[in-house]
Amino acid sequence: MPTDIPAAARTGSRAVRRERQPRSRGWRSVVLALLLTVLLTGALRAWVVDVYWIGSDSMQPTIEPGDRVLVGKLVDGSELERGDLVVFDGRGSFDPLHDDAPWPLQAARTLGRWAGLTGSGTVYLKRVIGTPGDVVECCGPTGRLVVDGEEIEEDYLHPGDRPSELEFTAVVPEGRLWVMGDHRSVSVDSRSLLGAPGGGMVRADKVVGVPDAVLWPLDRAGRL
Repeated sequence: MPTDIPAAARTGSRAVRRERQPRSRGWRSVVLALLLTVLLTGALRAWVVDVYWIGSDSMQPTIEPGDRVLVGKLVDGSELERGDLVVFDGRGSFDPLHDDAPWPLQAARTLGRWAGLTGSGTVYLKRVIGTPGDVVECCGPTGRLVVDGEEIEEDYLHPGDRPSELEFTAVVPEGRLWVMGDHRSVSVDSRSLLGAPGGGMVRADKVVGVPDAVLWPLDRAGRL
């Protein structure tokens, strides 16, 4: 025997369904917006600008350990000049070609690097001292570095450091860069790799970008 459903009940049921539908659409919109934000952020950090955590003291006093540095990636490594700060991928020159760490550890490193909590094990920040065609030597009559026969002034050096404790002569080939840290007495840089393949030179096409500013800590924030 059919049972009549009161009109009010039928209307109420439809009202509940109509109420649930906009709410589900709202959640979908939020999820979509978050996904687009993540994708856009990833694209910007991959190709335009990124933030790097610096854990080394090799660039003191210009950059201190713990600084978070904004790095612009729209740069051509072949157009860098002497004195420029540069971030580069050290694989094949400063680092082994392969990372044998287990994948969970590699994933954790990547996540920490993405969040700005840790540094990268393959990315370095140094200063360009020699560009293609330059002859870089240590040291001149007054103890300074010599580039193409002329001593250079380096007011960015760590107080008390000599330009180099190691004597060397390096000719920078095409497509390469000679790089050094500002804290010369502790920096592992092109000098440390003179006998290695590539002679301590960094390939210009391995340049990631140029540091533009310190973002954190706030008391050190400012353009570089």
